[in-house]
Amino acid sequence: MSETSQAARNKQLVVDGFTQFAAGNIDVLRTLLREDFIEHSPGNPSGREAFIAFIAQAPVARARLDLKRVIADDDHVVMHYHMTTPDDPRGVAVVDIWRLIDGQIVEHWDAVQPVPEAAQIPHGMF
Repeated sequence: MSETSQAARNKQLVVDGFTQFAAGNIDVLRTLLREDFIEHSPGNPSGREAFIAFIAQAPVARARLDLKRVIADDDHVVMHYHMTTPDDPRGVAVVDIWRLIDGQIVEHWDAVQPVPEAAQIPHGMF
């Protein structure tokens, strides 16, 4: 089964934005997120400007983000990546789910799991 053109466009948009964000360009969120962006993660604010202000101060803004896989289906894009910081080299596994409308992200959900010691995951985390 091949991706629909909408799914392919959304996937490319989110991957390009992720790449820019991972390189330190937080301002890319101003074009990616719709003004009335809805955030579903506990403690994270909704609304584009509130979310950007929050995320600019969050560890993810200074972390190394190693993208492992991306799945797109119509208006949803799912990203699985490894996030590490100098203080936490083992890091966390993150799954982000983004919903897009007309080329902008309108909603976000995530699941974050600390990466355990290698002995606890013989088949690897990623």
